[in-house]
Amino acid sequence: MVDKYDVLVVGAGPAGSAAAHVAATMGAKVLVVDRRQRIGVPVRCAEYIPRRLLGELPFGERSFISQAVNRMMTFLPNGDTKEIKAPGVMIQRDRFDQLLADAAREAGAEVRTGLRALGIQDGAVVLRQSDGCYWKVRAAVIVGADGPHSTVGRWIGIRAQRLMAAVQLQVNLIRPISHTEVYFHPRIYGGYGWLFPKGELANVGIGVVRKTSHDGLRETLERFVERLRQEGKIKGGFKKLTSGWIPVAPVGAAVRNNVLLVGDAAGQCHPITGSGVPQAVICGKMAGHAAALAAMEGNLERLEEYETQWQDDYGDSLRWAYERRKTLESNWDRLGELLPYCWVAYREYYGPIGSQT
Repeated sequence: MVDKYDVLVVGAGPAGSAAAHVAATMGAKVLVVDRRQRIGVPVRCAEYIPRRLLGELPFGERSFISQAVNRMMTFLPNGDTKEIKAPGVMIQRDRFDQLLADAAREAGAEVRTGLRALGIQDGAVVLRQSDGCYWKVRAAVIVGADGPHSTVGRWIGIRAQRLMAAVQLQVNLIRPISHTEVYFHPRIYGGYGWLFPKGELANVGIGVVRKTSHDGLRETLERFVERLRQEGKIKGGFKKLTSGWIPVAPVGAAVRNNVLLVGDAAGQCHPITGSGVPQAVICGKMAGHAAALAAMEGNLERLEEYETQWQDDYGDSLRWAYERRKTLESNWDRLGELLPYCWVAYREYYGPIGSQT
């Protein structure tokens, strides 16, 4: 027997749950599946979001906030610093994801965990449950919100073109701070290190382009942690070591036939900063709206409205960032010289690079 839904969402992260919430609110019959047993776990996120995103959330609860931050400090290879205003909050990402999934469920979506999407057979999506049993689902529209190694994207021939490896751990701060810190260093190839505070703790991590990094990921992280320790910013050991992948290149079109991709699956992360949660939530809402219309009207052309909307809102800025990423990576020996043109903290980033390359 094959169960039928208007919209099937694969992945219950911010993008998938945001899409499911909107689609269910519009009256669509929605199923959300996630291969994890517990939504939001493990956390693979530096856990900062801009304050303006709070107004986009479908719930008013703020229990997921760890602390507020107001500035970002960038540390350059030559020892200089650049400080800008960056109002935001540090979050408990697992709680954040769970609240989004709860909102989708309260809107009428069916949310099920421990289910892995395997493929499409005779027009139905085959799901494997954690107990090894199989379940077939037929949906008018499929939303792929299943991360940078998207299974749904593979079904339609769309894959992330370039990924950055990231590893993070949690440490104890010497003293609480109210700003985020970003560190550029030649050894952290194609990316940066970060220290993001959460009360008496902090998330410390690095993101690198692994294929071109001379040092191992763990070794580079250890060097960075030792630097922070010597500078008197952190103390003691660490816990919660996690790793993951960040898309740093657009995938192009995110819609094919009755399938659309959103969030990391669609390469909607910012190619320079690696930020992805804001785009995931906002583009997820766009995706849910288009998916519900397409399913309930029986008109797949409605999905193109999502493509147009997210490209209009984010396409140019993501392509702009990717061009700067390519410039920076291909001239990494000029890191300090090019950072003002390739990092978002500088006014020059938003103008032509010109003769600097």
